[in-house]
Amino acid sequence: MASLLNAINVKRKMLFEFEGAPYVCLDSDISTPTARGGQTLVRLKMRNLLNNAVFDKTFKAEDRFPEPDVVFVPASYLYSDADGSHFLDQESFETHTLTEAMLGDALDWLIEGTMLQIRKYNGNPIGLQLPQFVELDVKYTEPAVKGDSSSGSVTKDATLETGRVVRVPLFIKEGEKIKLTTETGEFAGRV
Repeated sequence: MASLLNAINVKRKMLFEFEGAPYVCLDSDISTPTARGGQTLVRLKMRNLLNNAVFDKTFKAEDRFPEPDVVFVPASYLYSDADGSHFLDQESFETHTLTEAMLGDALDWLIEGTMLQIRKYNGNPIGLQLPQFVELDVKYTEPAVKGDSSSGSVTKDATLETGRVVRVPLFIKEGEKIKLTTETGEFAGRV
């Protein structure tokens, strides 16, 4: 039997099962009552891992959730076509195809050969766990002009090899490889 998790112990990025579906906690807020006899409540901002719906729900502190049968399998990105995006499972060497709905904006960070993890629920692929950082080439960016920083703007737009547009410091040039965080899309440094 899977272990149960109390609502008060659910923290950011933890997985739990609610109403027969796997969820990930995006944020947790505990409110303790000021009056005697009041119940401690836990407000969870949570994402359904099957359909990516995000919503807030309030639970009693003692509400319990089973741990979902979610496993993370190492994989590499192969390619995308009309059928979906294809990934090679690094353990079984099977090819898994994920739909656009399962991926969200993940393709903005993926180039051929990118290592990541496929999220499987009850043995079936349901989504991806991207690496924390990715390294991508800058395909296009305006050259920095002397005096640009005087306007207070110290960043500019850069188009990456995947087509995603991000904000980068003025000193970044076309053709450079940069490191970005996949969670926020922020510039994390040069490579």
